[in-house]
Amino acid sequence: MAKSNAERSAKSAAKKKSRGVEEIRLHCLSSTRQALAELMAWSGIEEQGEAITLMIHHLDGLGPGGALPLLTPPRHEFVVSPIVVRKLDLAFKLNAIRLAHDDQ
Repeated sequence: MAKSNAERSAKSAAKKKSRGVEEIRLHCLSSTRQALAELMAWSGIEEQGEAITLMIHHLDGLGPGGALPLLTPPRHEFVVSPIVVRKLDLAFKLNAIRLAHDDQ
């Protein structure tokens, strides 16, 4: 007799639990998804879970000295253009004049 869907699901869940399988969810922007797709294409990997698992294990194999530089998030540097500096300076000066005038 064939097993029902519920029986197959229960057997699968029990097997995953006995092996210590745990689900990890990943929410990401389209640029991150694109980067993962490119990595998968370069290596010929078709399953996202397999690619992510391999990356985690390879990073772990590098140890702290090798992995930490790769796990440092990029920091964006903000550069204010001279024109914006002039406009802000003018706005601050005009505001100071207005406040001084209001106090009188």
